[in-house]
Amino acid sequence: MVVVPRFGAGHRVLVTGGAGFVPSHLVDALLARGCTVVAVDNFVTGSKDNVAHLTEHSEFTLIEADVADGLPDHHPAFAQRFDAILHMASPASPTDFATLPIEILRVGSQATLHLLDRSLRDGARFILASTSEAYGDPKVHPQPESYWGNVNPVGVRSVYDESKRFAEAATMAYQRHHGLDVGVVRIFNTYGPRMRPDDGRAVPTFITQALRGQPITLHGSGTQTRSICYVDDLVKGILLLLDSTETGPINCGTEDEFSMRELAELIVRLTGSESVVSYLPRTADDPEMRRPDLTLARTRLGFTPTVGVEEGLRRTIEHFAQRIGKVSAHRVG
Repeated sequence: MVVVPRFGAGHRVLVTGGAGFVPSHLVDALLARGCTVVAVDNFVTGSKDNVAHLTEHSEFTLIEADVADGLPDHHPAFAQRFDAILHMASPASPTDFATLPIEILRVGSQATLHLLDRSLRDGARFILASTSEAYGDPKVHPQPESYWGNVNPVGVRSVYDESKRFAEAATMAYQRHHGLDVGVVRIFNTYGPRMRPDDGRAVPTFITQALRGQPITLHGSGTQTRSICYVDDLVKGILLLLDSTETGPINCGTEDEFSMRELAELIVRLTGSESVVSYLPRTADDPEMRRPDLTLARTRLGFTPTVGVEEGLRRTIEHFAQRIGKVSAHRVG
């Protein structure tokens, strides 16, 4: 399967949450293609540091706004039509579920509807960043797109799970009712540079603790598993979906599955840390296992992850080591 690029020089692309971890890497890739990119972010979890290197880029515009309130149409960047809209905005870390529940629900519902309307008006391809959380605590392993999931609709994770499930339903309704050109990508655990050290996800938490010589905190027994994908591979998969005519949902991630204890031990080894593992109570509704069935991504998009786990973790560790060093130096000064 070969997907021919549809979007490049001369095309205008809107990326919501554009200063976030994954979206900022996506912005880089779109600009490298020659696209004109407008990024919108309210900086609740995104950071201007993630796109600071693009400040002088002639084809990049960063706008501070909350897309749940609708797009700021008064801004000149919105006067022209978009060729594609990628809805990537949403707090996505476990710590955000408790601190930003209403924001998560609004960006999954109200923002999605606003952006679908704009896509319809512009005739733009609409890509929704959904999540493996749509499968909940799965009873099928690995998880194919045909699996409907095992989700607690009122649990502590439900604000994220259900906002994404609503967003998928809304996207498919616009596709069926209006014939809108859409694509839905279900993103599995992704890691890499520009993650927040304190976002509560395993990789940044373990790396930060290991670099500081702190105990590595595992929730529960540490036997629960995740597959992890380096951000460059995820961006490649999202761009393949963007360029294709596929609707999805389509899983994107890797089949590199580890127990949380194995991942912690690997990070300790790669950092050369002397950190020891400690255990905390298991969090509510924490999935026991998570790994995508990538059959659709391989056969319909030609998607193949290429960055090995150790290589991806080494790149991420290097980024965090530099970041932590800068923070420490600033505090000393």
